[in-house]
Amino acid sequence: MSLTNRRRFIQQTAAVGVGVATAGLCQSAVAANDKIRVACIGVRGRGNSVMRSFAAESDCEISHICDVRESVRQQRGAELKERTGRMPKLVNDYRTLLQDDSIDALMVATPDHWHALLTIDGCLAGKDVYVEKPASHNIAEGKVAVAAARKNNCMVQMGTQIRSAPFMQEAIKYIQTGALGKVHFGRAWETSRNASVHLPPDSQAPADLDYDLWQGPVKERKYNSALVNNAWRWFFDYGTGDLGNDGVHRIDYCRWAMGIEGMPEAISCAGGKLFFQDDQQWPDTMFVNYEYPGQILQYEMRLWSRPKLFGAGEGAILYGENGSLFLTNTGWKAFDANGKLVQQGQSDVGQQAHVRNFLDAVRSRKRQDLNQEIYSGHVSTVMCHAGNIAWRTGKRLRFDAQKERFDDAQANDYLGREHRRGFELPKIG
Repeated sequence: MSLTNRRRFIQQTAAVGVGVATAGLCQSAVAANDKIRVACIGVRGRGNSVMRSFAAESDCEISHICDVRESVRQQRGAELKERTGRMPKLVNDYRTLLQDDSIDALMVATPDHWHALLTIDGCLAGKDVYVEKPASHNIAEGKVAVAAARKNNCMVQMGTQIRSAPFMQEAIKYIQTGALGKVHFGRAWETSRNASVHLPPDSQAPADLDYDLWQGPVKERKYNSALVNNAWRWFFDYGTGDLGNDGVHRIDYCRWAMGIEGMPEAISCAGGKLFFQDDQQWPDTMFVNYEYPGQILQYEMRLWSRPKLFGAGEGAILYGENGSLFLTNTGWKAFDANGKLVQQGQSDVGQQAHVRNFLDAVRSRKRQDLNQEIYSGHVSTVMCHAGNIAWRTGKRLRFDAQKERFDDAQANDYLGREHRRGFELPKIG
């Protein structure tokens, strides 16, 4: 017996982005002997890795695989059957999942432009959701996703897995002892040499791809093989640039380590395409400042530069009154005021632990136990969106955390987007 067999399934939705649900839909707890049935949406690359982490948990069953590419879902289904002995149902259109009350949770690992809508529709259909970062394509969608999760008491976790890494938990405990004193400044970064992005001529979509569904809420455009396969991340309509791709991890754990829970008061950015002469739209260089009362968090991004900062291509460093703390994706080091190493630790990146943390919350129904609950994930995602908007406007922007709006009309034009007919953003009452 699955979790949702004991739920009162209030409403089924047959239209993308359309749904009205009643509070309390996701409140039931799963029995100790029941397996949590998870439908995985988007399993080509990162999604395949996360799906394997879910499949590795003994109390979890991958009941459905959903992907708009027939060849991908067939391949992943066969691989999962070989791995687990069970063949999941293979689905092209995720709306089928919303109407299936045997499914307890969704795993979402599609391109960015689908993250929030799948989270929203999942919550409105009574499903808990594990969604890959960033939590949304834009601020307006993220705000609705939080509202949908709250309305139906759904467990929603964003896939910034380092939140669950043992080394990060150790580092946070160390900071909480007060050893650093007041932390006034944090600096996070990424330095790497990315590949250039060049789109081939547009062409016909392959027969095994549901290209209309892949586009979803984005305005229609002709199929481009490079755009759909991997370059989508670097274009305004589909991705959030590297700030939303890799930056969200570093910004998130820097913010957490600094003890910052809410939105920044002001954001500014210097950056642009300084190196690549190619088709990508997002910048390859950014220096973003996030201002809080008594604290500043800075993010530095150089996608063309091989030299590392402090020996790490990706990381963060916190400066306190009495010392500093250095974070990478797998470890931490604490230094006293004289620069002497006083404590350190390391572990894996936390992906398996992050999935386990989500499944435990699905059982317990304790939202506060999630290591990256949707609102916290939304805050870090908004910081990425706000940095991008500050770059696009060229302005220092002030942000109203309650209304989630800027003090500038031009900036507010980037809060959301016009959704294609049939893929509208729901209104949550």
